[in-house]
Amino acid sequence: MRYPIPLNPSRRQFFKHSAAVSAMAVTGIAGLSAPQLSFAAAMTKTQRDAMTPAEIVEGLKQGNLRFRQGKMLQHDYLDEQRTSKAGQFPSTVILSCIDSRVPAEIVLDTGIGEIFNTRVAGNGQNDDILGSLEYACTVSGAKVLLVMGHTSCGAIKGAINGVKLGHLTALVQAIRPAVENTPWEGERSIASPGFVDAVARTHVMMTMEQIRRRSPVLSEMENKGDIVILGAMYSLEGGQVDFFS
Repeated sequence: MRYPIPLNPSRRQFFKHSAAVSAMAVTGIAGLSAPQLSFAAAMTKTQRDAMTPAEIVEGLKQGNLRFRQGKMLQHDYLDEQRTSKAGQFPSTVILSCIDSRVPAEIVLDTGIGEIFNTRVAGNGQNDDILGSLEYACTVSGAKVLLVMGHTSCGAIKGAINGVKLGHLTALVQAIRPAVENTPWEGERSIASPGFVDAVARTHVMMTMEQIRRRSPVLSEMENKGDIVILGAMYSLEGGQVDFFS
């Protein structure tokens, strides 16, 4: 059995079809084989504007599912580069960690021109990052703001240990409130992987609230339903991105 998908679907069409393919795969329909698709060009303004934030989030989830299943799209990056040179219309802006094992574009299976990715050790916020997020949403039209942490994060471990090293000192100190506000009954040290990951999740949630509090622009857009602000944790173990609000 093969689920029919247009040869060159729009991004919105693909989201709907890929969701159906994944749903059938989960139910265990024998012989189902997810097709490998290639987009002819980068995302257009018309395609991006036609999607709701919920549809965009679903597309990110499906991209991560393809990544974990080893069924990623056959991106024509050269064509995406050529067709996006005159303008960009990303649907999503991501605040993620600099960790080399967590390239958001790959683990979410996106192409050139589809997402903004702001990266800093420990995926925390500051004035420059807030300005970048505001640009992505208010000027460029991104509809999803995703703060993505990950398991076994070095910056989180540094905050737990109170590392002091040049400019890194201030960076990890900004994460300390997450350490102090993470409930945990076991050992509260980097020797406990569960504690490290719990702090990372707390830090994502606190960063989301800091963005809302420190950026009236983004908070107002969220209240109007123009954007959604979400959190996520990426697992280095299995490659899964866990989304949460």
